[in-house]
Amino acid sequence: MTRVIRTDEEAVEAARKVAASFAEQAAVRDRERRLPGPELAELSASGLLGISVPAEFGGAEVSVATLAEVFRVLATADASLAQIPHSHVVFLQALRLQGTVAQQRRYFEAALAGQRFANAQSERGGRTAADDATTLRPREGGGYVLHGEKFYSTGALFADWLVVRAVLSGPEAAPATPGGAAPKALVYLPRDTPGITVRDDWDGMGQRTTASGTVLLDEVLVDEAQVVPYSSIFGRATTYGARAQVLHAALDAGIARGALDAAVAQVARARPWFEAGVDRAAEEPLLVQQAGELEILVRGAEALVREAAVAIDAAEADLTDDRTARASVATAIAKVAAARASVEASSALFELGGTRSASDALNLSRFWRDARTHTLHDPVRWKVQHVGRWLLTGAAPPRHGQL
Repeated sequence: MTRVIRTDEEAVEAARKVAASFAEQAAVRDRERRLPGPELAELSASGLLGISVPAEFGGAEVSVATLAEVFRVLATADASLAQIPHSHVVFLQALRLQGTVAQQRRYFEAALAGQRFANAQSERGGRTAADDATTLRPREGGGYVLHGEKFYSTGALFADWLVVRAVLSGPEAAPATPGGAAPKALVYLPRDTPGITVRDDWDGMGQRTTASGTVLLDEVLVDEAQVVPYSSIFGRATTYGARAQVLHAALDAGIARGALDAAVAQVARARPWFEAGVDRAAEEPLLVQQAGELEILVRGAEALVREAAVAIDAAEADLTDDRTARASVATAIAKVAAARASVEASSALFELGGTRSASDALNLSRFWRDARTHTLHDPVRWKVQHVGRWLLTGAAPPRHGQL
């Protein structure tokens, strides 16, 4: 039976409990690419999939600060498993912003019951990652037909629902975006809808067990009640992109903390370098210096993630252009810091642990592989640009799902 979480404190407590369970076999799952069916069932039963549901629909409606902490805690244990509910939370927010009351009631109830929503957004064939070829076209007699192909569909293999981003086509789809492009919509579909095929073909070097794959959409029939506007989210002051990005930053901060925790465990087993003249590796001055620098780096990233989450909460209490811009800037800063910390800490793990830590039996490389793979999700070089422009000219960052 799925638990219903009522408070922010209960959510963090549940995350810690689930994370402890996930950590036990994380290295084995990664090594064998053992897909996490039982673990996802545990996640559903924990009640964590319903914590962002609005209170009026029976959810805890936790703060963004709590959501970020939940994702950070989960990622400390297993970054692949922690990434799976990311899209779930983001698409519940899309419903909150754009869904009808009937849609909200239907899908929020599903989330509270532990059902999982996975993304089918990105494609491989467009000129840029923002281009979609998947189309949603009106059909005679009402409803739509959905056709296309999606990749990087995190969690799709074990999802109850797939949320597909598509371009609205046909005479009713007049250009509605600032650039004149056709508007996009989100389509909420049961995983077993006729015409949907999910391939188990994700072969990334890291994030190996995110249950990702290619989603094929072959003339899928869609009811109007399954369609939620997407492009219009960004036509007004919004924290939609910042919410999504701060959770990605929390995942990176979690990887960094997990790597540093693993490094500490390895130092306890390591031999000191003979020139140090000490009995234990933990007493070696140069190693102590490096460990201290890493703790400062990781703790700084964690603090910036919290600061960004608090800024988003503040912006949502009073949505203005200035407040949402500041929340996006804070989130961009946190994402850059967390990405850097995750890659550096997961690499330095081996310097602290010594040669023994490179044993494949320990599979400590999963931290670096996860960090290097996940941090490619959104190029941080562009986040630095947006932060710099805001600082020097006051230019607000653009409104899209990556800021």
